[in-house]
Amino acid sequence: MGDPTVYDVAERAGVSIATVSRVYRSPDSVRAATRERVLCAAHDLGYVPSASARGLASRATGVLGLCFPDFADPEAEGTAPDADEAELSFYGDEVIRGMERAARRHGYALLISAAHADRAGEVLADVAGRVDGLAILAQHVPPAVLDVVSRRLPVVVLAGRLSPGLDRIEVANFDGQLELTRHLIGDHGLSDLAFIGGPEDSPDAEARFRGFQAAHLAAGLPLPARPAARGDLTLASGRKTAVELLDRDGPRPQALVFANDQMAVGALQALGERGIAVPGDLAVTGFDGIPLSRMVSPALTTVRQPMSRLGEEAVELLVARLADRGRPTASRTLPTALARRASCGCEVRPVTGSGTGTGTV
Repeated sequence: MGDPTVYDVAERAGVSIATVSRVYRSPDSVRAATRERVLCAAHDLGYVPSASARGLASRATGVLGLCFPDFADPEAEGTAPDADEAELSFYGDEVIRGMERAARRHGYALLISAAHADRAGEVLADVAGRVDGLAILAQHVPPAVLDVVSRRLPVVVLAGRLSPGLDRIEVANFDGQLELTRHLIGDHGLSDLAFIGGPEDSPDAEARFRGFQAAHLAAGLPLPARPAARGDLTLASGRKTAVELLDRDGPRPQALVFANDQMAVGALQALGERGIAVPGDLAVTGFDGIPLSRMVSPALTTVRQPMSRLGEEAVELLVARLADRGRPTASRTLPTALARRASCGCEVRPVTGSGTGTGTV
């Protein structure tokens, strides 16, 4: 039996071909009950919409895809179209650069698509019909959509939650945060640290919190049961959570340990506005190693992860899977490196990391 077509979906759902098309192109124009019936039929059949039937049949579009979350979706959040570009995902930019370079080496073009969490499944299904292989940098993709797409073309999951049967690349989140927290405790003598996590459904942020907990356990310090606060991984949420922590009753923590650099940079801005010296009054750290972390004042102590390499490895796995769809599932963990800078009180700036040797930032 050949690949399912729009005709098969229409027949299974008991609707017209035009209705199936509208479900994928303009879902809000279709009644919810009808839309659900069409999507269920598509899932059961393993149907993926395509802009080119010929390309879908041959799987030879010459294009690889990357889907990632848009943390600052103007339409979803009501912000102006010219909203500050600094609010966008710096992390995603670095992954894109690495993937573009590797795709070019293998003779592929790269199709990039960003979507807010509530549209991730819709965007993924659309992109899947236009590419030969797909990398996904998002944790909000509905499992049912991911299942359908992965049956039709190679998929590699970058970070995020474990998806059985799919190639996956992640970084050593636990180890990186463990090393950074040990540095604050052992080298700077800090014992009252506040961890600012990401959303509860962010596997990477949760792994970093577990590394934070492990460092406390190893040092014989009280074990924090949960993050002191949570943000949505943007600059704005970093500013907001920093202010909230400062305004709480009780003693001020000695350090704010953020789950990513963007929130940490936002916190530096808020602390500066409050006249709080970093690191004199309070240490601040991040995670990721985005370029902005080096340029802020004070320079941000962080855990550097190989973001560009994450994109490059994704292409390598997709190309390998295209050449052999039956190869064993691959799971790779990339090492991190500690970048010690001024925001924690370090004057020298060495970089250390598991499996990476030492160097300078």
